[in-house]
Amino acid sequence: MTSARLQLLAFALALSGVFGVLMATLLPNWKVNVDAGSNIITAIVQLQGLWMDCTCYSTGMFSCTLNYSVLALPTHVQAARAAMVLACVLSAVGMCTATIGMKCTRLGGDRETKSYACFAGGVCFMSAGISGLIPTVWYTKEIIANFVDVTVPESNKHEPGGAVYIGFISAMLLFISGMIFCIKKDSEAWFHPSKQQHVSTTQPEDRSAYSLKDYV
Repeated sequence: MTSARLQLLAFALALSGVFGVLMATLLPNWKVNVDAGSNIITAIVQLQGLWMDCTCYSTGMFSCTLNYSVLALPTHVQAARAAMVLACVLSAVGMCTATIGMKCTRLGGDRETKSYACFAGGVCFMSAGISGLIPTVWYTKEIIANFVDVTVPESNKHEPGGAVYIGFISAMLLFISGMIFCIKKDSEAWFHPSKQQHVSTTQPEDRSAYSLKDYV
């Protein structure tokens, strides 16, 4: 019963991680730059994401531009795109696989098959978490390095946006849920053979022993 509850907890964490990673991938505020200008009326908030760049004016106007050219983007942005998409795919596969392997579902067949499916789902979640952690950490490192660089003008300096924090937390949730699924798999069906195999292997030995006694 405790193992089933832990699986439900891990599934809830993974579900939150999946929505968080997907949200972080699509949000345009991976880095933010606030330019107050000469007064508050001319304040501008510049948002840059993986797929689009947006500008928000103090008057309420909001405009976005899609980044169609992949080669024109910096290396860390290209890597973040690929890694976050991979994290979304792996987490989706992990959700399907873990659903089959959970004890509270009637999918997956026998106990040993569900154990394998549960372990495979945990591996997918852990891989998705690592794939989500790498771009968020790398992107934050580039923002900080650019911010502390004295040669960069103040207008070109940015701060980490909300999407970076959402992506980091979601990746951690996916990694933790994957660890729970991998650790709390059915150890008896995974490591030990079934009782029927023991019975079938011991029966011929008993019969041979009786036959030898008869001859003696």
